[in-house]
Amino acid sequence: MRLSTRGRFAINAMIDLALRQPDCPVALSELAARHGISLSYLEQVFAKLRQHGLVESTRGPGGGYTLGFRGDAISVADIVTAIEETTPVSESAQGDMTHALCEQLHKAMLEHMKTISLRGLALEQKAKGFQVQTRKPGKKALLKQAAPTLSRPNAPNSVFALGNWLPTRA
Repeated sequence: MRLSTRGRFAINAMIDLALRQPDCPVALSELAARHGISLSYLEQVFAKLRQHGLVESTRGPGGGYTLGFRGDAISVADIVTAIEETTPVSESAQGDMTHALCEQLHKAMLEHMKTISLRGLALEQKAKGFQVQTRKPGKKALLKQAAPTLSRPNAPNSVFALGNWLPTRA
């Protein structure tokens, strides 16, 4: 088994989510920018991760993705098997002399990936000094309006005030 680029992107994105887990959901656009991955490609990856229950999505402003219901119990094998399409072995490949060897290597690699937890990878990154930059929860901006200035009229506002005002003007 070979770890494809799609698998590596998925593992990187999942580590990113695990590092930011206690905070608010992570938007795919932020993940794409941080890791230099195309947004549409990342959407395809996360669709598969969501189908396997590894991530959950939140819609709307301030929405994004968080780790799925299993949270800390997610292994690298879970991520890779969710992303990688397994193709059945063809008849000609079964006749190949190295077929049994490839099957053994595949099983051994998968077993090893089951021992690597997503939480462990996130803790490794923190131990290396990785600092999580959290986004602030979005707040609607309130426009501060200037208090209306009350202008004093030059003209009187009643007939009686007009009567008092006229003699002072003359």
